[in-house]
Amino acid sequence: MTTPRFSLVIPAYNEEKYLPRLLESIESARRAYSRGADAVEVIVADNSSTDATAAVAARHGAVVTRVEKRVIAAARNGGARVARGEFLAFVDADTVSVHPGTFDAIERLLESGRCVGGATGVGLERWSAGLAVMYAMFTPLVWLTGIDTGVVFCRREDYEAVGGYDESRPVAEDVAFLLALRRLGKSRGQRLVRARTTKAVASTRKFDHHGDWHYFTMMPRVAFNVLVRRAGIRDAIFNYWYRPER
Repeated sequence: MTTPRFSLVIPAYNEEKYLPRLLESIESARRAYSRGADAVEVIVADNSSTDATAAVAARHGAVVTRVEKRVIAAARNGGARVARGEFLAFVDADTVSVHPGTFDAIERLLESGRCVGGATGVGLERWSAGLAVMYAMFTPLVWLTGIDTGVVFCRREDYEAVGGYDESRPVAEDVAFLLALRRLGKSRGQRLVRARTTKAVASTRKFDHHGDWHYFTMMPRVAFNVLVRRAGIRDAIFNYWYRPER
C-alpha cells in the first residue's frame, strides 16, 4: 500500500448530519491535490458516537477508528495513531468545507523549511452583526500569536515531538497544541504560519443554538462562574462543548 503524503484527521461525535458536506469537500480537495487523491488519507476518529457517524464516514471512503475516551484531544490523538502520512492535518467534523487548494498550500509551507506548522484559518458559513463583531474581536489575537483554526497542520515528527494533544484538557487543547508547536519551532528558527489563501468554512451552529451575540452575553457569565466563583466548571464545559444533542 502506498504511503500517503497527508493524513487528515477528523474527530467526530454524533456528526452524521454534518459530516457528509465536509467529506465531500475533502474529496474535491484530494482530487485537486497535485500528487493525486491517493496521496491523502482521511481518518474519522469516532469518539464513541451513538448515531451513524462511523457508517457515514465509511461510506465516504474514510478510515474509521473508534476512540472511547470522550475528550476531543483523545479523538485527535486516536486518529493520529493510525495515520500513515508524512504530514498530519486536523479539522473539526462540523466544518462546512475545506478549500480545494488546501493540500498543495500546506505542502508548500511545510516544504519551505521556514515553518513548524500552522492553520488555514476560517471564514463563516453565514454572517450577521454579532458574528462580524465576534470575528473582528479575535482577529488581532490571531495576528499577534499566529494561532488560528480551520485545518491545523504539521509534520508527523513534530506532532510526536510535542506529545500530540493534551488529553487532560477538555477544551483549548488545540490552542495548547499550537503553542507547543510554536515553542518547538522557535528553538530552530521556525514559526507558525497561516495558509490564508485556503481558508476553511466554519460552522456557525453554536451561534444558531445560543444566539449570534452569545459571546457578549452568555460567555461572560460562564467565565465569571468558572474563573471567579470556581463553580460549575464541568457543567459549563460539558454544556457548551460536549452536550450530547446534535
